[in-house]
Amino acid sequence: MAHKKTGFKRLYAATLNSRSGFAHIWKSEAAFRQELVAAVLLMPLVPFVARSLVEAVVLVGVWVMVLVTELLNTAVELAIDRIGLEPHPLSGLAKDMGSAAVLTALTLAVGCWLAFGFRWLVIGG
Repeated sequence: MAHKKTGFKRLYAATLNSRSGFAHIWKSEAAFRQELVAAVLLMPLVPFVARSLVEAVVLVGVWVMVLVTELLNTAVELAIDRIGLEPHPLSGLAKDMGSAAVLTALTLAVGCWLAFGFRWLVIGG
């Protein structure tokens, strides 16, 4: 049995693994790049659009959820492709459900941003 890393060594190894995951998704997934760019562009608007700390957390949180969902969707796709590239109804369904999860997260994020943004534009903060 291999010795498990603990403490700082485990944290360091986990950080390297996460870095590798981020590097892969950045190179291979245009959707993730687009969503990350959108997040970078939207985050400076949070102090203007949000009326409270809770609203700010919602605006940031829903976009982080989009990125997390995209990461998990890509992980599902990679795992399925590792199992086999031949068409299978369950493989296709799993990939479709991952895509649906991303769409759901995006819909929530865009809805929150539109609702708070509309209020900010129409009512004036």
